[in-house]
Amino acid sequence: MTETLELCRWTYNETLAFRRNAYEQEGKSVSYYETKKLLPQWKEDKPELKRVHSQVLQEVVKRVDLAYQAFFRRVKEGQIPGYPRFKGYGRYDSFTYTQTGFSLKPGKLWLSKIGDIKIKLHRPVDGEIKRLNIRRMPTGKWFVSFLVEVESDELISKIGSSVGVDVGLKSFMTLSNGDRVDNPRFFVQEEKALAKAQRKLSKVPNDSPERRSALKVVHRVHERIANKREDFVQKLSLSLVKSYDLIVFEDLNIKIMVKNHCLAKHIADAAWNKLVITTSYKAEWAGKRVELVNPSNTSKICSGCGQIVLKSLSERVHKCPFCGLTLDRDHNAAINILRLGLQSVAKA
Repeated sequence: MTETLELCRWTYNETLAFRRNAYEQEGKSVSYYETKKLLPQWKEDKPELKRVHSQVLQEVVKRVDLAYQAFFRRVKEGQIPGYPRFKGYGRYDSFTYTQTGFSLKPGKLWLSKIGDIKIKLHRPVDGEIKRLNIRRMPTGKWFVSFLVEVESDELISKIGSSVGVDVGLKSFMTLSNGDRVDNPRFFVQEEKALAKAQRKLSKVPNDSPERRSALKVVHRVHERIANKREDFVQKLSLSLVKSYDLIVFEDLNIKIMVKNHCLAKHIADAAWNKLVITTSYKAEWAGKRVELVNPSNTSKICSGCGQIVLKSLSERVHKCPFCGLTLDRDHNAAINILRLGLQSVAKA
């Protein structure tokens, strides 16, 4: 599998080089299908490629095409795009079987050109497997993800309730009904362990077995943080989708927010965008709805009378001098977020 990754990396770089040279030297834009036709010739020039399943190599060419599509999309949107880059050694970590070349056996996974691999299934695979992706983690672990076609009969029933969600740092989120979820701060919990591992890494010589061992410890800490955060967001998003039919979030620009060097670490640790994305696809699957609203003044507007009440970021209680409403700042914002979401749905 490691050899397959390296051959896929070579194919990715060769595909990118071909498309890049065609544009720089001839001003010609090369399509996915044109580059896919180069694979037979590359196999003749580099016989090792024959040890990789044909659809796996075609998927590598497709990834280059998707990278170009994303590049041109960002250009059209007026962003500052990064041009697709070549993959260095160890920087290509997955390969995909798209239709054929694999089968699942009791306790084993058969992959064409590779053979039988012992596998530990975390859950039964129900339905027809359409494609699978093999990924090597920085810690050296290997995972396989199955894309399976099933008849969905597990739809979550609608209960006719809506909620506004205000995300924050003190509390991870506050709902318009007053419920709160504490901020788990996974990165902060592991910060000392990560600093210790990085100090050890900085003291060992480059290109040595000791450095590879120390680097694996650093990767292991990062993996632990990512796994905790992923588990937290998955469970929380499912809870929201089960409890509400309409879930309203602020449409936050996280890229701008993390430019605040005082809060960047904590904002990135909170993973608000991951919560919105995860909740959105689960809501769509369940036949429910996620709405994003403009975050402007949601903390300043009084949810009781609609007047704007100026307050600093350190003021955690909303006190309205006009109607006398007093409640938690985040709770007030969540109520305003729900109101904006309901207005948006009504207009649609």
